[in-house]
Amino acid sequence: MKKTPSAQSLSKKISSCRVCRGSDIEKVISLGATPPANAFLKKEEIDSSEAFFPLEVGVCHDCGFAQLLDIVSPDLLFGNYVYVSSTSPVFVRHFEELSDHVIGKFKFQENSLIVDIGSNDGILLRPFKSKNWRVVGVDPATKIAEMATANGIPTVNAFFTPEIAKEIVSKYGKAKIVTSTSAFPHINDLDGIVEGVKALLDDDGVFIVEAYYLVDLLEKNLFDTIYHEHLSYFTVETISRLLNRLGMEVFDVERIDTHGGSIRVFSQKAGGPRAINQSVLDDLIDYEKNLKVESPGTYKEFFARIEENKKELVDLLNKLKSDGKKIVGYGAPAKGNTLLNYFKIGPELLDYIVDDSSWKQGLYTPGMHIPVVPSTELIENTPDYILILAWNFADPIMKRWENLRSKGVRFIIPVPKAIIN
Repeated sequence: MKKTPSAQSLSKKISSCRVCRGSDIEKVISLGATPPANAFLKKEEIDSSEAFFPLEVGVCHDCGFAQLLDIVSPDLLFGNYVYVSSTSPVFVRHFEELSDHVIGKFKFQENSLIVDIGSNDGILLRPFKSKNWRVVGVDPATKIAEMATANGIPTVNAFFTPEIAKEIVSKYGKAKIVTSTSAFPHINDLDGIVEGVKALLDDDGVFIVEAYYLVDLLEKNLFDTIYHEHLSYFTVETISRLLNRLGMEVFDVERIDTHGGSIRVFSQKAGGPRAINQSVLDDLIDYEKNLKVESPGTYKEFFARIEENKKELVDLLNKLKSDGKKIVGYGAPAKGNTLLNYFKIGPELLDYIVDDSSWKQGLYTPGMHIPVVPSTELIENTPDYILILAWNFADPIMKRWENLRSKGVRFIIPVPKAIIN
């Protein structure tokens, strides 16, 4: 695939670690060059050149923080975003439970303000609004922000900055809760984000981050969660170090199962009113140290497992195809495109991919150009095997399509190793 001449101008190399500002960063993983994972194509675009960018992870020798070495223009990644959170019933339930958990944990009064950074279609804010909180979202994806606002979730269509924070305060007052679930690892200027959060938070307010957990990524071989939107791969130690440097402090952390394994981090302004749950923080940081998450050797072992996973899955698909079997994909998540592009799985192996998001249906996957269709295609054009690219939802997907088993359909889960179910 030819790279566009403008690809270079749409990305830049990292110049310093965004956690500690050090410059001693070593490349530890390379997944080649791929297009942005959510840059789905219209049919008329598939013969045009696509922008490909290096997908490489480095580790800072000063603080152990894992991060992408190339930063792709956020306007390119998020301006015409096609991922809409509420198409996933699992995530809808996740955020309903989060609202109950947060309201019960902190006992803030009704009519308090919550602001969500990277609010998408309002999936997190909707349950807070139903519990009589005031809600404001901030999201750069124009169409999604407009849709959220039209659906009763006021959303500022912008990248979050200290200036946007001050505008929100002047219009709505200080926030008791500021959240950034999944979006926090997408942002290069974390200093600016945290400065904005401090301007936005009330003195007893809480900043809640949910982020993919580097420990789970390494232990479970979740390499496909590496893509250009995911600039940062946090541990409890590195996110604590970042927030401490910027005048905040982590007081509690919970491990959660979203995205194959994440952490939910609760922080406040330094010296805030809440006691620090030191034993939980210490236990997690000790575990991270024992795993040697800062060691290049750990990533060499991890990369060897990726290569083994690649060989096993591609050999399986090729064998099934040579036996005349029809194989399709289920789910067109961003992580699926890391797997498809790095493993070089294209339309010669997968006839189509089904996805429940109308935003993706009728489009083609970036790089490999596999058509994305509605799930009704599974009935009208039934395959022999379904490769579940949205593997974190494998159980509900298999349960939903259990009736296909009577037609002989089998499911393949690709990560951490290829398994036929």
